[in-house]
Amino acid sequence: MTNRKWPWWAEVLVVGVVGVLSVQEAYVQAGADWLSLRVALAAAATAAVALRARYPVSAAAVTVATAVVSGIAPPLLVVLFRSVRRGRLVPALFCVAVAMIGNRFADDHQNLWTMHLYGPFMPLAAVLALGLWAGSHQRLVAALDEQVEHLRVERELRAEQARLGERARIAAEMHDVLAHRLTVLALHAGALQRRATGLPEPVAERLGLLRTTSTEALADLRDVLGALRHTEEPDAADRRVPGLRELSELLAEARAAGQTVEADIAGSSESVPVSHRLAVHRVVQEALTNARKHASGAPVRVTVRYGPPDSTVEVHNVAGTPSEAAGLGSGYGLVGLTERVTALGGRLEYGPSGNGGWRMAATFPGTGRQASGAA
Repeated sequence: MTNRKWPWWAEVLVVGVVGVLSVQEAYVQAGADWLSLRVALAAAATAAVALRARYPVSAAAVTVATAVVSGIAPPLLVVLFRSVRRGRLVPALFCVAVAMIGNRFADDHQNLWTMHLYGPFMPLAAVLALGLWAGSHQRLVAALDEQVEHLRVERELRAEQARLGERARIAAEMHDVLAHRLTVLALHAGALQRRATGLPEPVAERLGLLRTTSTEALADLRDVLGALRHTEEPDAADRRVPGLRELSELLAEARAAGQTVEADIAGSSESVPVSHRLAVHRVVQEALTNARKHASGAPVRVTVRYGPPDSTVEVHNVAGTPSEAAGLGSGYGLVGLTERVTALGGRLEYGPSGNGGWRMAATFPGTGRQASGAA
């Protein structure tokens, strides 16, 4: 059950009213003597009321003792209300019994049995009833809050389930549409490669490249579909993480496709986070693809420096002749690449480099392997 507290000003008001009534009544009983034991006991009962939340047992003992000795009821009524409101009815009834029985033999001027017009038990019964009502209301509000929280969690779980279902549906559709065609392409490329003995050497090399590319595309598709279907697996995103070896393979594939690539790779890819290695791979891949499209036949220079502290990659190509695929791009490759680099805290720059050339450069800050958690 939630512990709802009064506002501070309400607490101050309650303690102040109880203190004034109690001390005034004790002062009258003591014959206008501020230094009497009754006044001190009334002040102690007021302090107990102020500390009833932190020391409930001590507050109950002090207020019961004040009611027994002096017949002063306001502090006891406040403590009883709090006890009953929190569901402690039996201890509250025990305090009432002790106070009434103990005060039965007190002086008539300090007797709880003769207070007020409606008898001795009416104020106590009213406080107990009010405490029971307040406790029930508090528990009802807490139950409603808990129900609202459960509904919110249930709504979020349903939304997450709907997202996962949609991802699985997309994965199934991609598998039905693309996997079959890539498989057929790889099979035909393999069949042609086995019969390429009488073909010219460049044609045979292109057939081998076609088969390798189609096979790797099929593997990449399976990885993507696996990530869509199994997002809860912690290593789903790192099943095929490109490192220094795969970057070298990417450069080799570009050279096999007819590009002139000069590479300068320094540092160890194992010293940087996995996310940085993947981003470096994507930058080089995007730059080589754009160079093949827009500067066919132009030499390309790739420079990679793995950290720490920073990792940098730069790809530059001179002017060339646009290929037939220059106008087939979606135009969102650089946008997505910029988002990837920015998410890692890096910076991506690209644009003309003069004389019709093009330059793409990226910087990834970091201090090595320990940055992988933050990335």
